[in-house]
Amino acid sequence: MTKVKIGMLGAWRGNSYIDLILKDPEIELVAVCEKHAPTLEATGLPDGVMKCADFGEFLESGAEKGMNAVFLCNYFHEHAPYAIRAMEAGMDVVSECTSAGTMKECVDLVRAVERTGRKYMIAENYPFSLSNMEMARLCREGRLGKILYAEGEYNHSASAGELRAYSPGKYHWRAWLPRTYYVTHAMGPLMYMTDSMPRYVSGRSVYSPFVHEQVEGFRAVYDGVGMMFCEMDNGMIARFTGCTAMASDYSRYRVCGDIGGAEGGTGFGENVRLYYHPFTVPDGAGGQITVYRPDPARFGKRAEKALGAGHGGGDFWVLENMKDYFLRGIAPFFDVYKGVAMSATAILGWRSSLRHGENMAVPDFRVESERKLWENDDLTPFPGENGEGATLPCTMPLP
Repeated sequence: MTKVKIGMLGAWRGNSYIDLILKDPEIELVAVCEKHAPTLEATGLPDGVMKCADFGEFLESGAEKGMNAVFLCNYFHEHAPYAIRAMEAGMDVVSECTSAGTMKECVDLVRAVERTGRKYMIAENYPFSLSNMEMARLCREGRLGKILYAEGEYNHSASAGELRAYSPGKYHWRAWLPRTYYVTHAMGPLMYMTDSMPRYVSGRSVYSPFVHEQVEGFRAVYDGVGMMFCEMDNGMIARFTGCTAMASDYSRYRVCGDIGGAEGGTGFGENVRLYYHPFTVPDGAGGQITVYRPDPARFGKRAEKALGAGHGGGDFWVLENMKDYFLRGIAPFFDVYKGVAMSATAILGWRSSLRHGENMAVPDFRVESERKLWENDDLTPFPGENGEGATLPCTMPLP
């Protein structure tokens, strides 16, 4: 492959990537598939880019035009079946931003990647803000000692009017999304910073009367926060949210080692707060507590270009990682195994919440014997467009 000839499924979220793709000489946008006609028509595309509403036509006609990759920006919980169809059609896949909606789909997806030999990665962008990349560097260079604890919060509140606009239709996925499920923006950066994978998860979710009042009549989820606590495979522990609606002014990340710690997030801008014990301050550190803006040049010549892209530069790095992987064979951090690990943590974190925090083992999807335990588990909180099919509650029991 000398150029990524990509098709985009989902024009609404895909639009922010389309703008970057059209400016990139190593990527060619071949087709856009979107079932909502007004959204598709409103998407500004150059002549020659195919538009369609049917995914089968998208794959078949796209292949005739040389399409060799698919970028999935469709509904949150529906990525795995489309990824499998694309890989079986001989195309590589980028999925944004969860891999699978059920444990069975996690298993099916991993097996499809192994069976087809296609490349698959998750378009998780929050680890690649400037401050989060700097905290990853501090961890990996041992500047904080052994990492003992990490925490991540993804806070995304909205007014009732905004929430209604974000969930058009009674059975839209956002109306039924348990608070633990949207986990990648809080958990993904922690995995990236500490190079770790989850082993066990315990979850708790909390009913919010304010959220209930805001969404009554058009959303079924009344919780304000879903919190998970994980034991990771490197021996550390991590605390993180799903997508929360609690009163908090920004999303934040923190890593703590036995020598020092660092924290950042949208409330810090691009800055990192680095701190040490009074007795562990290393030479040249500039003091026990330092707040600084990381030098983008530390992350290569491409880093300055990232700063103008969406999500703190994360959208730019997703495409750079995709090109490195698809064109140059450089494996991304967020491969299929890390992708399904995050999905499984979210799914099992919700089941744990429903069971008062029961500790649950997160399977290692690299191991077939562990996958087999979950190959028929298709429990889901999401109903279909007709309102049927949900087999789990989507919110905590009302008090």
